[in-house]
Amino acid sequence: MAFDNERDQSVQMAEDGQQNGGHESLPPADAQELAQESQGGVSRQEYDRVSQERDALLDRLARLQAEFENYRKRNAREQAEFREYAVADAVKNFLPILDNFDLALRSQKTESTDPALRSGIELIRKQMDDVLSRLEVQAIPAQGSTFDPRVHEAIEMVESPDHGDHEVIDELQRGYKLKVRLLRPAMVRVATNPTSK
Repeated sequence: MAFDNERDQSVQMAEDGQQNGGHESLPPADAQELAQESQGGVSRQEYDRVSQERDALLDRLARLQAEFENYRKRNAREQAEFREYAVADAVKNFLPILDNFDLALRSQKTESTDPALRSGIELIRKQMDDVLSRLEVQAIPAQGSTFDPRVHEAIEMVESPDHGDHEVIDELQRGYKLKVRLLRPAMVRVATNPTSK
């Protein structure tokens, strides 16, 4: 509204100037701009140019803010994935140690050993299982379940009329996964039932 009033005043002054013999060679639009500039005002062209520049800068600012937000989210996601992969690599290095504890516990069942030694090994194995569960590492269920090639690795197929077809009858090495990511498949023996075919 103020801009329109200033423009009207400038037009009036330009017309007065033309009547008094000033700026007769200028077209009316240029006379308006000259009148506005002489009063410290801004020409319409200058106003439009500055408005367009402002709009372009605001658009650029909005785009840069969106890009920065996307960068921040992507960086947080990559850091979380890196931590998860770092945990996965550390856990993979401990899996053979867990296997050795399992072997020690199995062999002590058949041999006569000190009960205190057995309970010590069981306690250490339980503590390791607790640490793994806090890291969200889970053992893959194998024995008695149906063979799943996504989490089981079949070492041997055994004909057995006592078991269902594709049933895991023995676990040779325990498999583990971290959340939903497979760390190591379970090595298993799988039954084939000739009577079910």
